[in-house]
Amino acid sequence: MRRRLLISLLLLAASALALRAQDIPDYAQYDQAVADSLDAEAARFAPLDSLLTQFYGALLYEENSAKNAEFDALIASCRDSLTRQHVALAVFDHYRYSRVMGEEAVAVHIFDEWIATDKVQLRSEFERFEAERFALENRKTLLGMPAPQVTLRTPCGGRRTIPPSDRAAVLFFYSPGCAKCRLETHALPAVLAEVDFPLDFYAINVDKDRRDFRAFRKALKTTNKNVKMIHLWDPKDESALLLDYGVFSTPKVFVVWEGEILGRRLEMDSLQEIIRYINLLYGQEKED
Repeated sequence: MRRRLLISLLLLAASALALRAQDIPDYAQYDQAVADSLDAEAARFAPLDSLLTQFYGALLYEENSAKNAEFDALIASCRDSLTRQHVALAVFDHYRYSRVMGEEAVAVHIFDEWIATDKVQLRSEFERFEAERFALENRKTLLGMPAPQVTLRTPCGGRRTIPPSDRAAVLFFYSPGCAKCRLETHALPAVLAEVDFPLDFYAINVDKDRRDFRAFRKALKTTNKNVKMIHLWDPKDESALLLDYGVFSTPKVFVVWEGEILGRRLEMDSLQEIIRYINLLYGQEKED
């Protein structure tokens, strides 16, 4: 009932804005004035944005497919191009930056359905570039999707295809020169010490310097017998590693369970929570 009321209010607000659309310039034609236009747009759409915020909350526990359907219907109902643009991009940005893991799939859907098809025009070429990059980075590794398999090099030059389809795995993408990567290297041993199940931990260097690779391997270790630490890299760019996992910056952490993406782009505290969750599942399976 509350969701239906919010939809009705959103449609009324969008309709009211449509009546005034002829008084608002088409921002897409004025790339140089985009920054100034955004302030005017924010004031104009403030009531609609308030309703959208409530709508996000009402849909919080719905499946992504239900969210996609609701927002497709809402965007399609906007009578003028500017209101449609604002609603579509507001929804895209909300789910693009969502703190709820997995909701970025809604943003990818909005991109595919409305932005990539040019049903909604973006305000500038830079904004389009950013939207395209987001979709490219995230499309192949959404929650529940099969983890892309890539073949990488071991420190000795051998080949290894990861991740396995029959074991739990963590993929830790790093760059030796990355400050946050070095910080997470210090935090990882404590996190991995909690693992009570067989786990393959793949530390994947995305850079090319062999000396830095050797030094990082010495720094990243674990004493937990349940964790198999495996160091890999791709010094000759023989794989589609960066595109398959969207690693355009580091660090990036993924959890794979029996070949399926269980966690993505995790901070250390989130990785720790997933490990504790799998510990519980593994303990129950052992008891059974």
